[in-house]
Amino acid sequence: MEHKTKATFPKDFLWGSASAAYQVEGAWNEGGKGPSVWDIYTKIEGTTFKGTNGDVAVDHYHRYKEDVRLMAEQGLKTYRFSVAWSRIFPSGKGEVNEEGLRFYNNLINELLANKIEPMITLYHWDIPQALMDEYGGWESRQVIEDFDQYAITLFKHYGDRVKYWISLNEQNYFVSYGYETALHPPGVKDRKRMYEVNHIANLANAKVIQSFRQYVPEGKIGPSFAYKPYYPMDSNPENILAFENSEDLNNYFWMDIYAWGRYPITAWKYLEENNLTPTIQEGDFELLASAKPDFMGVNYYRTTTVDKNPLEGGVDLGVKNTTGKKGSSKDSGIPGMYKSAKNPYLEATNWDWEIDPQGLRIGLRRIANRYNLPVLITENGLGEFDKLEEGDIVNDDHRIDYLKSHIEAIQDALSDGVEVLGYCSWSFTDLLSWLNGYQKRYGFVYIDRDEESEKDLRRIKKKSFYWYQNVIETNGESLQGQSLAQQGENPYE
Repeated sequence: MEHKTKATFPKDFLWGSASAAYQVEGAWNEGGKGPSVWDIYTKIEGTTFKGTNGDVAVDHYHRYKEDVRLMAEQGLKTYRFSVAWSRIFPSGKGEVNEEGLRFYNNLINELLANKIEPMITLYHWDIPQALMDEYGGWESRQVIEDFDQYAITLFKHYGDRVKYWISLNEQNYFVSYGYETALHPPGVKDRKRMYEVNHIANLANAKVIQSFRQYVPEGKIGPSFAYKPYYPMDSNPENILAFENSEDLNNYFWMDIYAWGRYPITAWKYLEENNLTPTIQEGDFELLASAKPDFMGVNYYRTTTVDKNPLEGGVDLGVKNTTGKKGSSKDSGIPGMYKSAKNPYLEATNWDWEIDPQGLRIGLRRIANRYNLPVLITENGLGEFDKLEEGDIVNDDHRIDYLKSHIEAIQDALSDGVEVLGYCSWSFTDLLSWLNGYQKRYGFVYIDRDEESEKDLRRIKKKSFYWYQNVIETNGESLQGQSLAQQGENPYE
């Protein structure tokens, strides 16, 4: 749909940025914090790029005031961050760690003092190792109660000041990477266990949304889904069917549960035929249906194109690029359902992620039409190699081009009638990119460290910092040019 005049961004649009505790905080064993699964997993040889871990990360735990000052300088309206569960409950449950509560309380107050709306993610992949040791973490229904009690603790302490909450971050990835591809902890390859874990996570998500209604009645909560809209390779009906299979099994399988409390019919039939259905207990679907979110959170980075994948001799799990060596990933799929294919119309990053701003618009429209829910874009960004030049300059025009095109796509979606609450770039500072180390940089702020050395961890504003500052100042009216507040001194000229 083309528009003669594009919609403007709402006056209260939440221009923001995002992070996750393990990727930025560091202080992994300070302040009474217990170990998370990532604190243990990254110490296993061969699990991450050059053996990197988040023991120090970018030291946000000790430097949060400096980071918030930079956020205020840029003009952020919101900052999305996650709470480390094991910093609040070192053993996952039981006695609360007051020092952990105090850290996030101080962070929230610092944000509010700088007129930045805090947005809390309850869970961003770092379940306490103690719960993994005790009962297998997400493999046991006991986690539902423990997660709920942890969430209620946060609601009670911060709900008076924090109005936007994310329940689970990228559930589809933490279950698939943890239990299907074995790339994340606990490093298991067992699709039956994956779907069991996923169903339990769905129940836990619903339970905390129920509790949220009681403790933060004026707030808004929703999950953050890693959304990859799918395309058929061409108009061949067999490839159209592969596309339908992909959407059902990889997208609607999660979002239908969030919005309606039920699984898609065709995806469930696939699970039944392959002995993959999770254990369903009495009351499960009633709980799931009772916890409709206030918005659909979306982490968007790419689309995927698919074509037919035969049941006999078809492509199975592929290879993920975690090195930044372009072209090193391999196609993946599910025999009898679909397989990935190269889209000839799209360029890709050095990590083989398709760059497709139009896909964001398409995805937003699909969500709005299917679920009639507003969307909060909780992540979108470009992970690439950035170079620190003489004079502490980082010319990341590639990031500006990427973000600009995706924000334009959001404006197009607004013009199409989609309700979008806000946009959180990934990320504010550079950070640990899970399996990819520190070389894959996402931030507006360069952190002076690498895989070999923590160096001085200096914060250095990139060219994109000033560009986004201008976007926020003009509420998206000007996606080019330099910030009015920084004319004459910023490098974006």
